[in-house]
Amino acid sequence: MELAQLNHAQRERLAFIDFNLNYFGQVARADLIQRFHTGLASATRDFSVYRELAPENLALNHKVKSYIRKEGFKPLFDHDPESVLAGLARGFGDGLSHLIEPSEVCFDAMRLVHPNTKVISGLMRAISQEKPLKCRYVSISSGELSRVIVPHSIVNNGHRWHVRAFDRKKSDFRDFICTRFKSLSLLDEKICANETRKSDKHWNRIVDIQLVPHPSLAHSEAIALDYGMDDGVLCLEVRAALVGYLLRQWNVDCSERSTLNTQGCQLALKNIGALYGVTNLELAPGYSSDQTVAFKGEFNHG
Repeated sequence: MELAQLNHAQRERLAFIDFNLNYFGQVARADLIQRFHTGLASATRDFSVYRELAPENLALNHKVKSYIRKEGFKPLFDHDPESVLAGLARGFGDGLSHLIEPSEVCFDAMRLVHPNTKVISGLMRAISQEKPLKCRYVSISSGELSRVIVPHSIVNNGHRWHVRAFDRKKSDFRDFICTRFKSLSLLDEKICANETRKSDKHWNRIVDIQLVPHPSLAHSEAIALDYGMDDGVLCLEVRAALVGYLLRQWNVDCSERSTLNTQGCQLALKNIGALYGVTNLELAPGYSSDQTVAFKGEFNHG
């Protein structure tokens, strides 16, 4: 039997099975029934067909009543990583089995950095199963090193995708760029409480950011219209771990008196004090470490 011999509806159901095995590490008949509103007999037939096409991809675990991804898994479908990540970010994750047809009249920004499907699937399985990962990772500062990380979220920072994870080498939560992993291996062991998302203080802290048109602009109303500002202010709630990325992506002037008027800044940060305690402020345009000292004094005397 070949995929081409199946009708479109059944290929979609098989793509769902394939997707869940690849990115979550398991799938049950109940998942298929819930997603496609099919009966038990139909779901059983779909799994039989999938197993016939890819016998080395899954094994039935009677204890949990789910099919588990086998070590020799090879995807039946080409899951485009950008489509997968976009779908996961929107809560879909239901078997994206093909590339999105490009529009002839609507064009997205050109992407120079593309994630690897195997890396994304490995990270997603570790996150969904709450398992640590042994990896080879290449950083700009240290080169290639072996690490053990515990990932909890995958994030698009505006330029590229990174994973937020607890780094056992540094005993802290860090950001790892998805394209810099050379290998990933899921470890069959439990994670500690201090390695979970709930313990990531900078991820769980919400920072209130107020953006305004840059004061150097002659016609600030244009910027207010661009960003849908209310009375000239755009109010955002951002995770502390992501604040620096947002400020860099939108080139927000974070200098004390909005002095970066020669560097193409169209936005300025109104409430600089909100940055107190944020860890990645080296990404914030114009921000000075002296401002942190000033904030600390205000908080201590407040």
